[in-house]
Amino acid sequence: MKNNSSHGLLKSSIVILAVLVIDQIIKVWVKLHLTIGQEIPMIGNWFKLLFIENNGMAFGWLDGGGLKLALSIFRILAVIFLFIVLVRLCRKDTKFGVLFGLSLIIAGALGNIIDSVFYGRIFSESTYTQVATLFPEGGGYASLLHGKVVDMLYFPIIDVARENATWLPGFFFGPDDHFIFFRPIFNFADAAITVGVFYMIIFQWKWLKSL
Repeated sequence: MKNNSSHGLLKSSIVILAVLVIDQIIKVWVKLHLTIGQEIPMIGNWFKLLFIENNGMAFGWLDGGGLKLALSIFRILAVIFLFIVLVRLCRKDTKFGVLFGLSLIIAGALGNIIDSVFYGRIFSESTYTQVATLFPEGGGYASLLHGKVVDMLYFPIIDVARENATWLPGFFFGPDDHFIFFRPIFNFADAAITVGVFYMIIFQWKWLKSL
C-alpha cells in the first residue's frame, strides 16, 4: 500500500511539475518578447498569441482590483487544501485517473499563483510600447502578491462582424461590434485547470458521486 501511494504521489508530482514548467516558459518568453496587446499569428486566423495581463481569475474574468491581495491569498490557501487532499488520496491508493485530474487543477492554480506572487517583483512593467525586463535595476512593478497574471492564448475560431450576422442578438457582440468565439484570452495554467475540471466531471464522475 505504501509503495503504491508513493508511486501515485510521484506521478502526480511529475504532472504538476510538467504543467508548471511549460506554463512558466511560455509566460516568461511572452513577458520578455512582447508588448501589451502585441499579437503573433500561430495557425491561420484562429490561433494567436495575444499578450495581455490581468489582476483576476482565469481567462481574465473577475478583475481583482482592490481585492488583489485577498485573491492571491485565497489562491494560495486553496492550493494548500487541494494538495493536502491529493496526498491523502495517494495514501488511500486512489486510482491515478482521479489523481491526474486533481494534479492538473493544482498545477494550473500554482502557475497563476507564481505570477501573482513573484512577477511584480522580478519584472519591470509591460506596456503597449515597452517590453518588460527581468530583474530590472529599479525593482519590479509591484510588491509581493500583487503581480499580474500573464495571458496569451487566443482562439478567435469564429469572428463575424455585426453587419454580417444581423440575426444574432445584440448581446453576442463585443464593443468592437464583432461576435468572436472564443473571445477570452487565457494561459496554459488556465487550460490545465479547465481540462482537469472537465476530466473529473466526464471521466471520474463515479468517484465524484461517491464523495
